[in-house]
Amino acid sequence: MGIVFWMFSLLALPVLQSAKILTVCLIGGSHFLLLDEISHNLHQHGHEVRMLLQLGNPVITGFSYVGRADSYQTSTWSVGEEYIKEYNGWFLQQQMQFFLGRETFSNFLNFMGHLSYQCDKLLGDKEIITFLQRERYDIAILDAFNPCSFIVARKLGVNYIAFYPGSLNGPLSIALPSPVSYIPVFGSQLSDHMNLWGRAKNLLFSFLAPVGQERVWSIFREVAERHLESGSPLGGLQELHHGAELWAFNTDFSLEFPQPLMPYTVLVGGLLNKPAKPPEQDLALWISSFGESGFIVVTLGSMVSSVSVDPLLEELVAGFSRISQGVLWRYDSKRWPSQLARPPNLRLVDWLPLNDLLGHKKALLFITHGGQNSLLQAVYHAVPVLAIPLFGDQFDNVVRALTKGLGLAINPTNVTRELLSSTIQTVIQDKRFKSSALSLSRIHKSHPVPPAIRLVQWVEHILHAGGGTHLRPASLAQPWYQRYLLDVVLLLSLGLIGAVVLCWTLCRNKNYRDKHKKKQ
Repeated sequence: MGIVFWMFSLLALPVLQSAKILTVCLIGGSHFLLLDEISHNLHQHGHEVRMLLQLGNPVITGFSYVGRADSYQTSTWSVGEEYIKEYNGWFLQQQMQFFLGRETFSNFLNFMGHLSYQCDKLLGDKEIITFLQRERYDIAILDAFNPCSFIVARKLGVNYIAFYPGSLNGPLSIALPSPVSYIPVFGSQLSDHMNLWGRAKNLLFSFLAPVGQERVWSIFREVAERHLESGSPLGGLQELHHGAELWAFNTDFSLEFPQPLMPYTVLVGGLLNKPAKPPEQDLALWISSFGESGFIVVTLGSMVSSVSVDPLLEELVAGFSRISQGVLWRYDSKRWPSQLARPPNLRLVDWLPLNDLLGHKKALLFITHGGQNSLLQAVYHAVPVLAIPLFGDQFDNVVRALTKGLGLAINPTNVTRELLSSTIQTVIQDKRFKSSALSLSRIHKSHPVPPAIRLVQWVEHILHAGGGTHLRPASLAQPWYQRYLLDVVLLLSLGLIGAVVLCWTLCRNKNYRDKHKKKQ
């Protein structure tokens, strides 16, 4: 009987240690690449993982959202071909605005409006929502950039971990200690060393940030009210953020400015970083044809497949033609203007293995839009960067990279062939940039636990502990006026005013009595 019991226990052990985990990916591009990596790593550690994947978002040219064979499961959902065509057309128009330097908060709100519409349609799909509810997941891992992910988790009634694909200053309401004197607010484009005017600007942004967050939540509030049984969360997006068992950020202190953290935050930047593999033979021959001159990798992001402003494209091409290095550019060749000739040193590819190319010994420079994944891969492989930020958090990301000495930047509206070629040569020839890249790479790689393992261990800790309540301070449940001691300030102010009024009254009465005695 005892032998049977132990045999059963040994057979059941993997099942008991395994958890059912849902990952939610409602945005394409680099968001999918990160959630795909997270899902795969959890599967590799014995967990049963399913990704809720929304199809039809702006796609990575030359790449298919197929997940991985013999890995996690996928439940795909799409809002419909007609809308997808309209949405992708709108996104292409937005790309042009980015290149013209017209990235505005209004454009961002329009983007959130699209995500809200998609969210409403997803939550209204009873078939997929009912299926996911019946699965009864132990935990969900959300793309915390999209507020819809939190609403989906509430709808499914599952505890969740928030994974934010950017830096620490992205989410506005997770209550991290953030002194404005040295921690830049999202969108401020400041470093951690601010002069008087920089601190004043940062203070102004700290007042505007909650207003911006409320504008974002107002777009999703009606969707939440319509699909959640309890209606829209009373605390809005802040309440949903505070409900996470853990916050994981796609960053680390090789790039991030030092700042205080809380127990419920963990940094796992570099999930896509891996030792480089040799390129395919055709690509290897192209690289070797440039000899000691080396080559440059150019990509402006997973969702930006081409430059849609012809004058800018002409300046970029003319700038590349002036340098001796090979230029490997991820560009949708079908959108290349037929009248524009390509110089001999320029090669266009629909898709490139960025990690492997940056890890090549002949890679001298990385021209990037400043996305978080791109910068972390540049740090990992110690490749200096020339950044051309376009939208969103890229401007703040680039400030951090430049402050750390990783490279230089050019605004897309300022790109000329002369400036481009001269800046490329400066970054390649000035050894300080390569030296800084090597130093940052050592910092990044020397962490005792790789980011992928780090995240898996934290997920398993939350599962074994039965949640993350032990990590959340009481401040998350306090009203804002208590958190900032405004009630105490009010009490002290009333006490001080009361004392002053009392003294003034006593003095006034004393003077009155003295005058009255003199008259007598």
